[in-house]
Amino acid sequence: MTDERLKELLSEAGKYELNDEARAKEEGSFIDLPCGNTHYEIRGEGELCVLVHGYATPYYIYDKVADSLVENGCKILRYDLLGRGLSERVKADYTPSLFATQLRELTQALFGEEKFYLFGTSMGGTITTAFCAAYPGYVKKLVLLAPAGMDTFKPPFYMYLSIIPVIGKIVFNVIGNKTLTVGCARELKYSKDEYDYYITSFANSIKYKGFLKCTLSSLKNTIMKTKEDTKYYIKTAEQGIETLCLWGTEDITMPIYQSERFREVMPDAEYHEFDGSGHIFLYDEGERTMKFVLPFLGKES
Repeated sequence: MTDERLKELLSEAGKYELNDEARAKEEGSFIDLPCGNTHYEIRGEGELCVLVHGYATPYYIYDKVADSLVENGCKILRYDLLGRGLSERVKADYTPSLFATQLRELTQALFGEEKFYLFGTSMGGTITTAFCAAYPGYVKKLVLLAPAGMDTFKPPFYMYLSIIPVIGKIVFNVIGNKTLTVGCARELKYSKDEYDYYITSFANSIKYKGFLKCTLSSLKNTIMKTKEDTKYYIKTAEQGIETLCLWGTEDITMPIYQSERFREVMPDAEYHEFDGSGHIFLYDEGERTMKFVLPFLGKES
């Protein structure tokens, strides 16, 4: 991607209202939930797999995982978290509880009381375990991909800076769009030819107003609340939910040193490391990821 093209995409950030007229021009489905309008996709036939993305990158991060699941006889539901992608930018604190509520309302509205396999990547790990803690009995198995939420996490300086009252908001508003847009693809190691698609897809979601406010709130109320977040993992482990965790050894965003704490709080989880992989291996190395996921779900590998 040229500097000129990136500049053009960034110039669109925050220019448009995410309203019914805008939604009508976008792909996917939308549903009004009590917590907020949610953008989602359902595909396939078979056992239900629900895919929860992370901090900023919308549901397209699951492109390759979703395709593989459908090809192997599963039905998938993937959706955009409130405040990102094409889901509503609601006025609320973006806490694990809010996201767990969205997940519950969405699955209940679309599938009633059906049980499902649940996937969470990065901050999606905190969300999925918060869901398990709040709504026990719905998750058949849990798949965690480089999960956030360990109380051993050492946040980078910009995160501390961003949550300082007044100053943090100013800094985040100045650098946030470019930092997050470029950063969303920085750990693509093996899919360099898809870099433009990845960046362009991200930019399409941040052109709607409210993205930075919502991601800043998520940083303050979810990412940085690691002591509270870890408790969700402990409560999930206490339920005995069968869990698979995959982590890349070269993860910059959620460094692998946290895996030691993860294995303490979820000692019965099946755990594997991907040597040389970065944070978004689920997209970057979809085939490698599914070689572990499909057998875990009892599907063909």
